[in-house]
Amino acid sequence: MTATATLMQEPISSTASAHHLAEDMADLAELIRTLLDIDRGQDTRVRLGGTLFDVVITSSGLQACAAVDLMDAVQDGCGPVIEDPESGWLYWLVPPGSYSRWAPHSHAVCLGAPHTITLPSLTRSTPPGPYWVRPPASDRLIPTGPLREALAQFRPEPTPHAALAARFEITS
Repeated sequence: MTATATLMQEPISSTASAHHLAEDMADLAELIRTLLDIDRGQDTRVRLGGTLFDVVITSSGLQACAAVDLMDAVQDGCGPVIEDPESGWLYWLVPPGSYSRWAPHSHAVCLGAPHTITLPSLTRSTPPGPYWVRPPASDRLIPTGPLREALAQFRPEPTPHAALAARFEITS
């Protein structure tokens, strides 16, 4: 490569890096706004995927509560779980990227980007509205392997597949 070609490439490379940095800063700004909303005790809507988390959705009820109890034992305190009494669903917060690796499950659906979820205020631990069954603790999320096994063992019904397919036009 000639000296001129090298000089021409440098601005192109730095522009690409600046573009990537700008995308990262937008993600950081969104995360900061989200954390500030949560800190102020407000519900806040966040994008799934990215660097935060994906979500596994199951029905709520006795079988799902038994799965939460089992995950308490597996994790020495279950990772974050939200219950939405209106829909009858539990939202299990799992590591980001879980959606792309989630195999179909007869009792659960995993969602990632481009979907969003509304996180209840950290102080909300009872209805009305969505509330934390298990609030977040540090950076702990729920591991998908043990969660899949717990859901296969306790089989929470009714499954969310048909309702989610109708709402989001998804098939798995």
